Parts: sequence; C-alpha cells; structure tokens
Amino acid sequence: MLREVLNKPLIRDTACKTNDFRVKDLSHSGAMTCNLCLELAHSPLQPHQTRFIQHFLRKLPNLFGIILGVCAFTAPVLSYAGVTLHAAGSTTVLPVVSTAANIYHKQHPDVTITVSGGGSGVGIASMIQGTADIGMASREIDAEEATKLNGRVDVFTIAKDAVAVVVSKAVYVGGVHQLSLKQIADIYRGKIKNWKKVGGPNARIFVIDKEASRGTRHVFAEAVLGNAHARAPGASVISGSNNEEQSLVAHSNSAIGMLSNAWLNDAVRGVAVGKGNHAVLPDIQHVRDGSYPISRGLHVMVLRNGPPEARAFVDFLLSSQGQNIVKQSGYLSVR
Repeated sequence: MLREVLNKPLIRDTACKTNDFRVKDLSHSGAMTCNLCLELAHSPLQPHQTRFIQHFLRKLPNLFGIILGVCAFTAPVLSYAGVTLHAAGSTTVLPVVSTAANIYHKQHPDVTITVSGGGSGVGIASMIQGTADIGMASREIDAEEATKLNGRVDVFTIAKDAVAVVVSKAVYVGGVHQLSLKQIADIYRGKIKNWKKVGGPNARIFVIDKEASRGTRHVFAEAVLGNAHARAPGASVISGSNNEEQSLVAHSNSAIGMLSNAWLNDAVRGVAVGKGNHAVLPDIQHVRDGSYPISRGLHVMVLRNGPPEARAFVDFLLSSQGQNIVKQSGYLSVR
C-alpha cells in the first residue's frame, strides 16, 4: 500500500498554510500532495525540487525502519532503570555495608547501592539533610542530632566491636602490652610524652587523634577522656578514616591511636586496657561478654518515609547471610 501511495504523481497543495510535512490522498484526483511551507505552496515547483521531494518520499520507509529499530532497542533499557540507593557515614561500618551491597545487587539486579565514608557524623547529617538513603554510624545519636532528626529515622544495630587502643609494633615489642585508662588519658592530654614512662622504649610518643566527626573518636573520648567532645592537646596529628590511621600507626615506630579491632594486624597491635590482672584485650570474646571497656554498637539508619528498598536492604543485613558478612568483616554479629 505504501509503495502504491509513493508511486502516485506529486502535485502542489495550494491550500498549504503551515510548515509541516504531511502526505495525504486527494480522492478527487488520485494524486498525492506534499504540504511543505507557505512559500513553496505559492511558488512554482522547479524540476530539481520535484526530484528532491520524490527522492525524500522514497527514503521514508528506510527512515521509519531506523526509528522503529532504535525505539525497539532502547525501550527495554528505559524500562529497566531500577533503583539506586546511597549509603554514607562511618568507615567502620562501611566494609560490612559495601560487601553486603555487592552481594545484594547480584540477588536483586534492580537495586544498586553506592557506599561512601566520611565518618559517623557525616552519616547522621545525611539523615538530617535527607542526602542519603542509608546512614552509617559507629556511635549513638547525640541529643542535638536527635532533636534535628525529630523521630524521622529508624536505627538498627547490625554489629558490635571494640575500639582498640593501638600501638606500633616496635612499641609493643618494646614492652607496652597494656595501659590503664588513666595512662591513655594522660598521653592524649600531653602529660605523658615518652613511652619509657609506661614501661616502653625510650621514644617520644607519636599521638594520633581522629577528626571530631568520627564515631570511633567519639566513643574513645567519652570512655578515656570523660567527654565525647573533649580535646586532646597531646595529639601529634589528626587522622580521618580507619585506613588512614592504620597506615600512620604501621609506618611509625612510636605511635598510639584508636581503631576498630577489625583493623589490627602484625604492624598495628592492640594493647589490653585496664590495671594489672584486670586488663582486657580488645577482641570479640571480650566484646561479647561486655568486659572490654571501650566497646560499642555499629548502626545503620533509614528514613521512615524513605524508599522501601532501603529497609529491605537493612533486613538483608540482619539476615543470616548479612550477619555472616559481619563476622567475616571481623565484628561481633548481633543475631
């Protein structure tokens, strides 16, 4: 039918009033007309113009085929956009959420979860500002933050860990295997400046503090210095993420710092905390029985009116598969 239409002679439509291009059948003549534009309709058609129009019409079937092909190719992509969630906050919680996000995406290809750090303060702020779907925190929400949140989030504890007091390998080998809370506080307050004062090598203590937004710093300062926001005038440097602090300790011969127990290794040693025979190592066993003095819960937060996919991911974190990821990450599972 289209071929028959295109083979009919072309005539000018003298009634053309617009610039659109339409092809219609003139029943009284059996011919086809092209509405091009007002100027063309009221001017004589030259032979080369007629040939151009006929050539264009003959190409229309190919043009339509290309358009239909593109639509057929892109339509499934457009309809399979899926959901992208963003998780932000604690670098202690991040390894669990990041690993779980990859596994969850394989099971639910329509859900993609991007994960970024910045610290617990960033995670809580992202919930206050609504800039993330999932917040991560390695400390409790404080009173000021709770007021700003105004009951708009649900908090879920997905794991527990110990905030270890860590020292360089050389310090540990040099005799520092345990420290009391008072000794740790005096080091961070600048009252003890040499390891020799606490049974270690004769070396100036390289004191590593953390950024105020970090949950690890919050928990450590509350337990050691008596106030989550206490200053540490004895600090030599302020670090950010756990990876950064781990690297600083490992590359020093005289450092002290604070890290989750999951970041301990041969070059970064955790010391027992307490006096005499009551000193307790920062390990999972002592987190479980509650005897280690600087332990905490690891949390994720979702907005109550947020996307249901975010809450479904939290359910996955609390499932047996999610809790296995917690254990593999070096933390204590909660289920």
